[in-house]
Amino acid sequence: MEAAETTEVRLGHGERGMQELAGKYLTFSLGHEDYGVGILKVREIIGVMEITAVPHTPSYIKGVINLRGRVIPVLDLRLKFDMPAKEYDERTCVIVVEVQGGNGAIQVGMVVDSVSEVLNIGAAEIEPPPSLGASSDGDNILGMAKVKGEVKILLDIDRVVGDGVLKQFEA
Repeated sequence: MEAAETTEVRLGHGERGMQELAGKYLTFSLGHEDYGVGILKVREIIGVMEITAVPHTPSYIKGVINLRGRVIPVLDLRLKFDMPAKEYDERTCVIVVEVQGGNGAIQVGMVVDSVSEVLNIGAAEIEPPPSLGASSDGDNILGMAKVKGEVKILLDIDRVVGDGVLKQFEA
């Protein structure tokens, strides 16, 4: 039994890391790509509502919304991922996630093209993210899931939202 545990520890981000990533993911689309975010990070999904712009913020931060008395920053994932902007339509929605900031948890809204479904993704379906060179944006990706013949990019939502957004809105 100890030998198996030692082997598992030596695997590092390989087999053991993929086992830790297994679970339920909310999947959504941006353009022609499908993404997933851990369901435990998701607080709710809402339609696009009026967003109040906040001056002197990065272009991907659309502003803030008033969600039942709470002010929540909203970012457009298309712009965050350097994709072309798209007019919001009836399928566009905001996924409200909870991320960890320096002062504790903060809720952030992410505008996505459409929400797909909740998938239970097993460790055998997840591969480590590809090495894409020196770009730090690869740090946003937990893994690549192969589900129903399609690839879903599993996001590390704490890193996607990142310090840039959190510093703008933490008190």
